[in-house]
Amino acid sequence: MTATKPEIATVPRQTALPDEPSRWSRIRHWLYRFMRQSPMSAFWGVIAIAIVSVAVLAPVIAPYDPMRSNFRTMTKPPNEKNVFGTDQIGRDTLSRVIWGSRASLTVAFAAVLLGTTTGALWGLACGFFGGRFDIGSQRLIEFMQSFPDLVLAMAIAMALGAGTGTVIIAIAITRIPFGGRVIRSVVLSLKEMPFVEAARGLGASNMRLMFRHIRPQCIAPFLILATTHLGVAIIIEASLGFLGVGIPPPQPTWGNMLSDALNSGLVPPWWLVLFPGAAITVTVLAFNLLGDGIRDQLDPRLRRAI
Repeated sequence: MTATKPEIATVPRQTALPDEPSRWSRIRHWLYRFMRQSPMSAFWGVIAIAIVSVAVLAPVIAPYDPMRSNFRTMTKPPNEKNVFGTDQIGRDTLSRVIWGSRASLTVAFAAVLLGTTTGALWGLACGFFGGRFDIGSQRLIEFMQSFPDLVLAMAIAMALGAGTGTVIIAIAITRIPFGGRVIRSVVLSLKEMPFVEAARGLGASNMRLMFRHIRPQCIAPFLILATTHLGVAIIIEASLGFLGVGIPPPQPTWGNMLSDALNSGLVPPWWLVLFPGAAITVTVLAFNLLGDGIRDQLDPRLRRAI
């Protein structure tokens, strides 16, 4: 008899699962889709990035000290030495516009981040808890929205005194009602979803339900609010500086540069009005159109339409 060899059980080879795309690859894919589907918003997004880069690199890019006066070149039109001309006491307008971008964007970013975040957290609590807390909060938000944004910010800035921190707080308070109402409406629809009910049935606490299950779904509307409110914050900051209740001189901002131009005479020099005004216009337009493109990409209904 011949001994038979024992059969060796063969284990089927498992096919390797495809690697999940990394976070950076997903970001690159989203940026590619954004540029392909919203080329105009992508173009203005590049302009916005360039403006932010100029503000960050102001000490390197500015050709002159924005505070230094030269009484031999007072109120000179644009020339080879001073591309944007000079103001009433001989300061270079180009350097002041560059440094003014740093002050204006710092105030706008800080105010939007503070105000929109505070309003979003307030709206998250209102939508989740409801009841008397929600009713009282909505009446307070309606009271805040009854004042025009500029009037409310100017009243707060005058009450607290001039300064960068005061301007940030004044603009941030005007952004709270918008963030609160938008995020509240999102939370009201999310808290009745099956995944929230399932987490509640498993014994999840209210804090876990809010910050673990509902808060991530509010990131997209939060980003849309933040980008669209940047333009409004820049306009309010420039208006406060123009009215004399913003960041005090000699620190240059686009608003107080326009105010100084009007103080130079009945008919101010055209370059002292044109260049700060153009900087405000281009910056606000860039952030508004960028926000519109981000909204179109993050909103599923608008994304299907695109």
